[in-house]
Amino acid sequence: MPMWQLITEYWAGWLCALIGGGILAAIPKIKALWDAVLALLHDRIYTECYRFMELGYITRDGLRNLCSVLKGADEHLKLVFRTGVSKFSKVSLFSGLNNLRDITLDARWSALCGYTDADVDTVFAPELPGLDREEIRRWYNGYNWLGTSVYNPFDLLLLFDTREFKPYWFETGTPTFLIDMLTSRHWYTPDLSRTVATETLLSAFDVDRIETEALLFQAGYLTIDSVWAIPGRKEYTLKYPNKEVQASLNDSLLRVLTGGARISEPQVSRLYRLLQAQDVAGLRGLFHAFYASIPHDWYRSSDIARYEGYYASVFYSHFAALGLDIRVEETTSHGRIDMAVEFAGAVWLFEFKVVELVPEGRALAQIRERGYADKYRGRGQPIHLVGVEFSRDSRNIVGFETETLG
Repeated sequence: MPMWQLITEYWAGWLCALIGGGILAAIPKIKALWDAVLALLHDRIYTECYRFMELGYITRDGLRNLCSVLKGADEHLKLVFRTGVSKFSKVSLFSGLNNLRDITLDARWSALCGYTDADVDTVFAPELPGLDREEIRRWYNGYNWLGTSVYNPFDLLLLFDTREFKPYWFETGTPTFLIDMLTSRHWYTPDLSRTVATETLLSAFDVDRIETEALLFQAGYLTIDSVWAIPGRKEYTLKYPNKEVQASLNDSLLRVLTGGARISEPQVSRLYRLLQAQDVAGLRGLFHAFYASIPHDWYRSSDIARYEGYYASVFYSHFAALGLDIRVEETTSHGRIDMAVEFAGAVWLFEFKVVELVPEGRALAQIRERGYADKYRGRGQPIHLVGVEFSRDSRNIVGFETETLG
């Protein structure tokens, strides 16, 4: 075909390509914005796909046939990169596309789908003045797949635009399916920050027997904290990736655990002020009033409150909804503390008991006898010891003993 004919037939495509290339060269953030949009879409694939299948809007055969198109075109494809589906490809739902290689836990590709610290400090350097760099890290960094940790692109771009720290990613849609799963399975919410799972469990995604840990990890609500390995086997300790996920997920859990936002949200804000003031006595009044405010009709209509960890889960989620530095079952030389919180220059140590199971007065006594505070002495900070005892009969706190050291 003569050159003049090529030019006349394809001038529009070339012009668009030149314009597009010029825009990308002039405004590097366009690619970053596209990455963020993709990240947002991928997160919702899991829960929405499963929910629509439950409702009958999507059939397995339809999804399987869709994936089979790619497999049938194998000879024409050199490189295909799919994200947001993880091990779906190798289980029954997507068995029509079983020739993929999963690189989720391949450290070489850990930073492929997010922004690294280096990216933030170089590409986005003009956006940083006026923002607390460490807060950016606490709010939006922390996603890790055995390599370099990365930031959520969607969050970062909106932060740089609005200059305000908010849970942008989480606000795009509350994961109702996840919340319902956690509560229906009576998940002990403090365990969310220290869940242990095998490589096989994290890699599996059988929609007929969906595992809580797998869904939380693959959907981005938990990430890898540490790895323990022996020949032929790996175990991963999972954690919240950052403050946004910890605070937002627990805020949503509180609404379900207590019967609605009207009850839980004012309490969380008041808790923050009490902790700032180190008002130990005020904490007892706060939580006693809170448990008392849960309607009796809610207890009758829900079986959530019948499992043993319910009261401690509600207590923990109040603190977690604030995005505080919380450690549960923290090991000391004398045992494990139920919950330790460091905030506003003070340390708070909590021990929980259910009085129908343990004699009254044992919670604070255990903190003293086992010397849980010893590892925190010498810091020059006040240490508040708090023993909390719950009663299933009264559905409230019946014991709240405190002692302040230092």
